[in-house]
Amino acid sequence: MSSTSLLPHLDLAPGSPPLLHATSHGDALRWAAAHRDPLRDLVRDHGCVLVRGLGLADPETSEAVFRRLTDGLMPDREPFAPRRRYADGVYSSTKWPPNQQMCMHHEVSYGLEFPGLLLFACLEAPGAGGATALADASAVLRALPRELVSRFEREGWLLTRAYHEEIGASVEEAFGTDDRDAVERYCRRHAIEFAWQRDGSLHTRQRRGAVLRHPRSGLPCWFNQIAFLNEWTMEPEVHEYLVDLYGADGLPFNTRFGDGSPIDADVVRTINEVYDAHTVRESWQDGDLLLVDNIRTAHSREPFEGPREVLAALGDPVLRADGEVSGA
Repeated sequence: MSSTSLLPHLDLAPGSPPLLHATSHGDALRWAAAHRDPLRDLVRDHGCVLVRGLGLADPETSEAVFRRLTDGLMPDREPFAPRRRYADGVYSSTKWPPNQQMCMHHEVSYGLEFPGLLLFACLEAPGAGGATALADASAVLRALPRELVSRFEREGWLLTRAYHEEIGASVEEAFGTDDRDAVERYCRRHAIEFAWQRDGSLHTRQRRGAVLRHPRSGLPCWFNQIAFLNEWTMEPEVHEYLVDLYGADGLPFNTRFGDGSPIDADVVRTINEVYDAHTVRESWQDGDLLLVDNIRTAHSREPFEGPREVLAALGDPVLRADGEVSGA
C-alpha cells in the first residue's frame, strides 16, 4: 500500500499540519499495522501528519500503536524536566507549567543520539489551548539571518546545565542513576564536560552542531534547542528568581554560542519570531495520533487550561554523526 491510497483522506489546509481522517472501526492497532508504510511515507513527504479518528484512549493501546509504527523506541535521555514513564519508551509530555509556552525545539537535539520520529497520542484534550504546534526546520533555516546561521554553523552551540534537586530534572532523572562513577562514564561516552560542585550538584557543558542534514533527504535543517533552553526564553520573574537562588552560572539550563560567548535576548527573539512565522497548529481532539519527523520539524506546546494528557514516544534512533554539518 502506498501513501497515495491515503491522499483522498488527507487535508492540507494553510496554517494547519497535514490532517489524515482515519476509520479504524474501533481497532486502532489493526489500522496502524495496515497503514504503517503509507503513514511513514506521509511523514517523509510532509514532515508530520496528524491522524484523527483512531480513538486512542489508553496508554496500552497507544504504546502498541507506537511500536507498530516505528523501527524501535528509545529511552528519554538527559531530559531537562521530569516525565511520567508509562512503559519502556513511552512517557507523559514534559512537565512544564500549563500557563507557560514551551517554545519550538527538536527532541534531544543536544544528544549524540536522538529520535528520528516522534509519536504523540492525545488521551484527553485540554479545554482550551495546549496545541502541539509545528514548524518546518528547513524553512526556518532559510529564513534566519544568514550571518547568524553562519556563526552557528562555524561554532555550533553550547548547552550548559546545572542539576538541582529542587527544580528541573535531577541527576538521577537525567542519567538514570545518581552513582557518580556511572554518571561520569555516561558523560565521557557522550562528549559532555562535567564538574561536581562543593554542594554536591553537577554542572555540565556540551557543544553540538546547530544545523543537521537530514540522513535520508540530505535537506539541511535548523536542529537545536538554542532558543528554547536559553535564559531569555524564561519568564522574567522566573529568570530573576533562579539567578538570585543559584547565580548566573547555576541556572538549570542555558545556551551560548559555541565559543562560549553569551547569546543576547535579541538573538533569541529573532529565532522565536522566525519560528512563529512558520508555525502551523491544530487543536488536539481526544484519540488523535501525531507523527513528527524530529529532524525536519520542530514542535512546541502552547499554554492550556484544564486537564491535558498527551503521551509521547521517541522512535527510530538517529546518530548525530550521520547528518552533522559543522560546529560539533
